[in-house]
Amino acid sequence: MIRIGTGYDVHAFGPNRKLILGGVDIPYEKGLVGHSDADVLTHAIMDAMLGCLSLGSIGDHFPDTDPLYKNSDSLGLLAHVHDLIKKEGYVIGNIDSVIIAQDPKLKPYILSIREKLADTLSISVADISVKATTTEWLGFEGKKLGMASQSVVLITKS
Repeated sequence: MIRIGTGYDVHAFGPNRKLILGGVDIPYEKGLVGHSDADVLTHAIMDAMLGCLSLGSIGDHFPDTDPLYKNSDSLGLLAHVHDLIKKEGYVIGNIDSVIIAQDPKLKPYILSIREKLADTLSISVADISVKATTTEWLGFEGKKLGMASQSVVLITKS
């Protein structure tokens, strides 16, 4: 059996925060604001994984009202979501994601991001696609107010 899920996340930029994407620290003058580490890419992937099996959203599993998740590492949360998928008898087929941001330029970090995600999920780097795009100066991303990310995940019965 094959299941597909989609995920979307967005965070605003703010001062005195690290910019973390796919668990990788990206050098930049601003970071993303959120209850956890605000890893917009990992959040979109988690929502897509949860969507595959109608398991709700990351807000259902890791509410921003719970102090337990304050400043939490999103890769740890991703591992938990992966465990939920495995408990249902599924494995990840592939992940396809895009990060939407005018700045910073992310191409130099894409392979490191893919490797970090693959390590966390115990899958091949070849099964994870991460792309980055701009909005040609349009919208909140184009005005450098924040970042968005979209992901699609395919899982199969193991």
